[in-house]
Amino acid sequence: MIPGTASISASTLNSIVNDVIDSLKSQGIRGLVIVNAHGGNYVLSNAAQEANVQGRVRVGLFPSREDWTEARKAAGITSTNHDDMHAGELETSILLASHPGHVREGWQTADHSATDRRHLTTVGMSAYTASGVIGYPSRASAEKGRAVIEHLGKAAGELITLLVEPRA
Repeated sequence: MIPGTASISASTLNSIVNDVIDSLKSQGIRGLVIVNAHGGNYVLSNAAQEANVQGRVRVGLFPSREDWTEARKAAGITSTNHDDMHAGELETSILLASHPGHVREGWQTADHSATDRRHLTTVGMSAYTASGVIGYPSRASAEKGRAVIEHLGKAAGELITLLVEPRA
């Protein structure tokens, strides 16, 4: 855990999402987009899949791994999802585009590689990086960030359209 942050358990997150879904269903709402920009919230894909199988509310989890990959390509980001996992080229570009004052000085020289992270869920991120960076923030730019945001906005629109279409 990073000092100053608060976390909830996976079971609590699952309960919250299911409560929201049930509440929306009781109001006649047909679709829900869960926006998840954190790669570790695996429970969300299970909650979305379960809700869709049960037919309570159509749930889309956004962005998908494919959405991120396509956004990287559209923005000219050269690092991969794997190699640029946290605070790297992608995330720094998004912040430079949207909130440049939130990017700490030194990002231009903070690159850190940790390609073999097979025990990440066991030992945590701090076993692989002291700074929190796994990736290449030095490659970031506001222009890339704007392109990522624009691409993701279009992809979100496609998902919303899918969620509101009548069921087959």
